[in-house]
Amino acid sequence: MVKTGKSDTKNLFDPDELVLSKNEILEFCDRVIEKWSKNTTKNAKNILAMNAVKTSVLWTDDESLKAIWREIIAWTFELLYENAMSQDEQWSNMLKKLKNKK
Repeated sequence: MVKTGKSDTKNLFDPDELVLSKNEILEFCDRVIEKWSKNTTKNAKNILAMNAVKTSVLWTDDESLKAIWREIIAWTFELLYENAMSQDEQWSNMLKKLKNKK
């Protein structure tokens, strides 16, 4: 966590903490479905899957949503890192150096 300069705990930054509301997550899902609906033939399975995601978000309590999305966010960053590592040797070497500086 990084402090933003004030002692108030609301001003602490935690990139793994979900601060979006359930409605904001549902709005995101709707935007994705709207985008995919421009080509329903190509995206039919994706639209169906995203509707399943929306349903699960609707049925899930806020604390569970936060726990689930915390893991999704952490996993996404790890996956992006691993993907970058496997694509380009020069990029991979730079990331390894950065990781080793921890």
